[in-house]
Amino acid sequence: MLKRDHLLGLLDDELQTHRFRDYCPNGLQVEGREQVRRLVTGVTACQALIDAAIVEEADAILVHHGYFWKNEDQRVRGMKKQRLQSLLRHDISLFAYHLPLDAHPQMGNNAQLARRLGLHVEGGLEPGNPLSIGNVGRLDEPMSAEDFAAHVEAVLGREALHIGDSQDEIETLAWCTGAAQGFIEQARALGVDAYLSGEISEPTTHFARETGIHYFACGHHATERYGVQAVGEWLAKEHGLEHIFIDIDNPV
Repeated sequence: MLKRDHLLGLLDDELQTHRFRDYCPNGLQVEGREQVRRLVTGVTACQALIDAAIVEEADAILVHHGYFWKNEDQRVRGMKKQRLQSLLRHDISLFAYHLPLDAHPQMGNNAQLARRLGLHVEGGLEPGNPLSIGNVGRLDEPMSAEDFAAHVEAVLGREALHIGDSQDEIETLAWCTGAAQGFIEQARALGVDAYLSGEISEPTTHFARETGIHYFACGHHATERYGVQAVGEWLAKEHGLEHIFIDIDNPV
């Protein structure tokens, strides 16, 4: 069992939240009970995750996508009221880490995705930026784009949308989890064979086709399931918390 504020300090120090300028507040977003014994982790602090955490009698929830994003409506009504009411009524703390969880070199979403897909990290997607969100690297052995797409599907349990010739050979890649399709131009500038992220947009298709870089859209949720799990497992192993990961299905 850990005190809530001690847990906050551990997370902030490990994820180095002070180094990031983000789109939301990182750290403790909703204050619950003082002592934390059981931690539930998940990708997004949706109502379904909160309800599941209540059933599990969690003291705290840790997510990648929390609340209070820039430019969102600040009024507490409707869906936002229901979510906050559920947390406060059951005295459950909500911790959320966005860019710090993307960027952590071992437990981050990009590092964990690389580990699962067998990608060797050779650097950041933004050369010279020590806080680069996303990575560049390579496969152990070259494989066809078709085989790589099948590999991604087998690992993530979700079919990847591929733009490019399925018979082309792929060896070097750049990747950034989540809604990071806009980084495809930086990936192309690095000269890699392919770029992988979570989502795709209409312009991304044309850029990939017209520049020759392969693009794999592998799912926002599917690519960002692993960072919170890694942090939860670290807290369980090193600090004795009970940890339960709950995967709320999301096809996007």
